[in-house]
Amino acid sequence: MFSRNLDKAKEAFKNKDVEAAKKAHQLKKRSYEKHNTEQGQYIKNVVYGGLDGIITTFAVVAGVAGAALSPGVVLIMGFANLIADGLSMAIGDYLSTKAEIKYKELERERETWEVEHYPEGEKIELIELYTAKGMEKEDAVTVTEIISKNKNTWIDIMMVEELGIIEEDESPVKNALVTFTSFVIFGFIPVLAYVLSRFIPYFAENTFIIASVLTGATLFTLGALKVKVTEENWLKSGLEMLIVGGLAATAAYIIGNLLSAVA
Repeated sequence: MFSRNLDKAKEAFKNKDVEAAKKAHQLKKRSYEKHNTEQGQYIKNVVYGGLDGIITTFAVVAGVAGAALSPGVVLIMGFANLIADGLSMAIGDYLSTKAEIKYKELERERETWEVEHYPEGEKIELIELYTAKGMEKEDAVTVTEIISKNKNTWIDIMMVEELGIIEEDESPVKNALVTFTSFVIFGFIPVLAYVLSRFIPYFAENTFIIASVLTGATLFTLGALKVKVTEENWLKSGLEMLIVGGLAATAAYIIGNLLSAVA
């Protein structure tokens, strides 16, 4: 049966290379390659957890620096933000993932009950869904009759076609841990220069500048890494994230500076 190399297929599509797409779909005696949804899922958690961590922490650092407060205050505020916001994000990720899984389970139970107790109605729904997509009614009836021969396949397709639900093997605990770890690791970058300033004189003299450079480089890297999820241009994505993070930090710095003048 036909199988494909998913990475090569994506690359072929990106370059609009028909020949490469044909080579990616090779005839092999093995089962169809499954999409690595788990890898993509955790890449998303790493990227967005990291981006939130580094942007919010640097905004705190910039605000404190703008207020001309001591490096010690920056460290206290920075680490407090790391732990508090990191836990908040992780808990939110855990609860939202758990709620989403429960919702999908309930919808699948409902679809299963309907297929078992009113199959005629479910067939009519599927026929209508396919004809709405432009399929001839005769073909839609034929496809529906074939699909309905296998109950699990039928329910899977109804979940996607009728409800727009794609079922994935998600773990609320894993999602929360990945998000928290990514938030803390990348969120630590803006305060790293302030930690090192305790031991390196050069860092003590240029702490905020070094923190800004480290943060900017990390923001660009994370933005470039985001293409693993979005499939967009890495340079554009990196620059976009650098600009967004820079605007947030600039706003925090200005506000801190203004408030210090008022205080």
